[in-house]
Amino acid sequence: MKKIALVTSLCIAMAALASAQMSMSKDKSQRPSPAANAECKFSDGKMIKTDYSSPRAKGRKIFGSASDKALVPYGEVWRTGANDATTFVTDTNVNIGGKSIPAGTYTLFSVPDANKWALIISKKTGEWGIPYKYESDELGRFDMQVSKTSSPVENFTISYDPGGSMCTLHLEWENTRASIDISEK
Repeated sequence: MKKIALVTSLCIAMAALASAQMSMSKDKSQRPSPAANAECKFSDGKMIKTDYSSPRAKGRKIFGSASDKALVPYGEVWRTGANDATTFVTDTNVNIGGKSIPAGTYTLFSVPDANKWALIISKKTGEWGIPYKYESDELGRFDMQVSKTSSPVENFTISYDPGGSMCTLHLEWENTRASIDISEK
């Protein structure tokens, strides 16, 4: 009888712990990579908005080869942030890399490399972010310009520079900046 009571108590304690962990994972403010967002308004008031989680470098090697033990290995699809996959919402049709993207909600991924990056826009939404298995849902992959930042960037940052009917998307972390122009169609 004592064994049954002990097992029952243990099961109740494990269920309570699992419930607490699930609640904590749902509370985005408790995550080590806090939620962030960026937006850009076109001259007519239409806009692009991006929601993402902003991980910290914390002294780690961020971009590089797998042999460098980089957090984000070159040539592999990255969720472009942390936690949930990064969202890209536009309330107007846009043009990226010569391809039309209709107004809607999408997910951003990227493929970093030393001298070039690819931005991936996927129709699949609501996923955690990894592992990436959504190639059939891609609207496209777009070449990004890569440059060095003027100083190290501790927090992964997504930002936009507005310019009339164009917004330039920037992804910055460690010492890397990847950029691409997005124009209103």
